[in-house]
Amino acid sequence: MTTFDADHRFMGFALREAARAARAGEVPVGAVITFGERPLVAAGNARETANDPTGHAEILTLRRAAALLQRWRLWGCTLYVTLEPCPMCAGAMVNARIDRLVYGAADPKAGAIESLYRLADDERLNHRIEVMSGVRKHECSAQLKQFFRSRRSGERGPVEVDAPWQEHGGPLLL
Repeated sequence: MTTFDADHRFMGFALREAARAARAGEVPVGAVITFGERPLVAAGNARETANDPTGHAEILTLRRAAALLQRWRLWGCTLYVTLEPCPMCAGAMVNARIDRLVYGAADPKAGAIESLYRLADDERLNHRIEVMSGVRKHECSAQLKQFFRSRRSGERGPVEVDAPWQEHGGPLLL
């Protein structure tokens, strides 16, 4: 499988996690961490359901991957996420020594990878992350826009967002 194919496939898993988050009333952001070419862990945002300000999909996957691998240094791992990470998540990825980050939609209001800050390749930090942006960005962006459009129209609670990527099958069991 080429890197392009793998990036699209694993972003599909992240999109599915984001759709699950929306159904739980969360902002639809999903993340997947792979080890080598194998999916390892996945999560969607859980700030509302867990009452946790750090309940971002990226943080949850970093915690789960570290627990599964029994090490905090996540060398050999790639993190796939549907939205450009915020400063908290980008900092956690640098500290976790993630090798590679692949994200879909840019976040001009809070993005800390390319939009507002460049934490993944800041020479003042002790680790750099290889970044691939824009993978399936239209699907990632459409999912977020659909969610916030429903919120602006007064809907609260779970939101069903389109999931055209479900050709990948049922639940991602990692």
